[in-house]
Amino acid sequence: MKTAAAVKTCDMLINGKWVQARSGETREILDPGNGEVLARVPRADREDVRDAVKAARDAFDKGPWRKTTALERGKLLFKIADGIRAHGKMLAELETRNNGKPLAEAEFDVADAANCFEFYGGLATKIHGETMQVPANSVSFVVREPLGVCGQIIPWNYPLMMGAWKLAPALAAGNTCILKPAEVTPLTALELGRIIQEVGLPPGVVNIVTGPGPVAGDELAANHQVDKVAFTGGTQTGRKIMSAATGNVKRVTLELGGKNPNVVFADADLEAAVDGALFGAFANQGEVCSAGSRLLVERSMHKALVDGMLKKIPRIKLGHGLESGVKMGPLVSASHRETVESYIQIGKQEGAKLVCGGKRPQGAAFAKGNFLEPTIFDDVKPAMRVSREEIFGPVLTVTPFDTEEEAIRLANDTEYGLAAAVWTKNVTRALRVVGQLRAGITWVNTYHPTYNELPWGGYKQSGIGRELGLYGIEAYLETKQVNINLDETPIGWY
Repeated sequence: MKTAAAVKTCDMLINGKWVQARSGETREILDPGNGEVLARVPRADREDVRDAVKAARDAFDKGPWRKTTALERGKLLFKIADGIRAHGKMLAELETRNNGKPLAEAEFDVADAANCFEFYGGLATKIHGETMQVPANSVSFVVREPLGVCGQIIPWNYPLMMGAWKLAPALAAGNTCILKPAEVTPLTALELGRIIQEVGLPPGVVNIVTGPGPVAGDELAANHQVDKVAFTGGTQTGRKIMSAATGNVKRVTLELGGKNPNVVFADADLEAAVDGALFGAFANQGEVCSAGSRLLVERSMHKALVDGMLKKIPRIKLGHGLESGVKMGPLVSASHRETVESYIQIGKQEGAKLVCGGKRPQGAAFAKGNFLEPTIFDDVKPAMRVSREEIFGPVLTVTPFDTEEEAIRLANDTEYGLAAAVWTKNVTRALRVVGQLRAGITWVNTYHPTYNELPWGGYKQSGIGRELGLYGIEAYLETKQVNINLDETPIGWY
């Protein structure tokens, strides 16, 4: 593992300049794998956010950005993608050190972030309107225009990738942005800001503020100069943002929590289902809104599937994400680990059968990090809290079922509706079950692959709207009708 670099003091990006918070307050950013201080970043308050909003407002209303053609915007996004790739090694290592995820996962996130900017760079020139035949003597058509100033709040589990998911479509559509990364994982977002500066976006088009959610995030949601707020994170916070956004009825996109069912039928390929269940639950330490944290398995395969997972659990090597061969890193913070541990205790108290994990790993290598063993509860009843509430950590619950109808009922018995998967060799059954699952993202015989070309978002309390794909840019566009009267005579109404 690499030795720690010297602690540096970072600035945030407002109106094309790197600045400290007005108050001068900072926050220490820690490596969750060893507790080392990585950096100190500004602790923005409401006034700092208002500065960023004004910069974005002026850049949209008065600056050159509105006159930038779609082709020019697209080329700038291509350059951002190239910049991400050029700095890919640094970004991946920084992501691992700040977030805790294994380096291989961080490298994938960096590649995906670059691909996202590239996808929307190509889409910038393909924003279509339409012409319509109307009853009057009029040339009538529809145009699509940018919304304006967009506040974007991203979570700590995928800092760079979520930044790309938010910024790329907004910029392709011609908006200006204020990006607020999570308090504990701002470092790759700030590096993304440097890349954006290097490619030559005008001042104020992209601003990046680092501050606490209840202050900086709330100001973005409530500020009347912000035309849209996009948020990825917990459902409870999403409700607060939605409420704050009503002040000026700003547009809202929310990608929220999940308690996602991973449904395995008896005719599924056992080895593939074992791998899919483990990857669905423990990738990125289970700190994934779409994690397959509820494993529903047909009773005749139940024992074989659980036994198969227990045999493979020892292959999940824990350690600092920069160490070779590590498959699961630390949780993002000490406080979050305590939250996850509290759910493990709840599961025990509720009578769920703990079949592996549930403890902090022992040894000097783990002493200073926020490590937790991959944990599986078997014979979990649907009413138990560990089966109903989002834990957001490496905790998998297993619940057997007897019929297809029961599997569908259990899968949908949740306030969430983000993701779900089905494992079966019967394509008819797969399509039949997927068609009845109330979730925005579904997989058959796999788990977790996501694509920039397809929409991402959920049903029910998992959110509002969609990101990525053509749907992602729609969320950053207004629709305007234009009517040109061809009659050269007065209306004559009066």
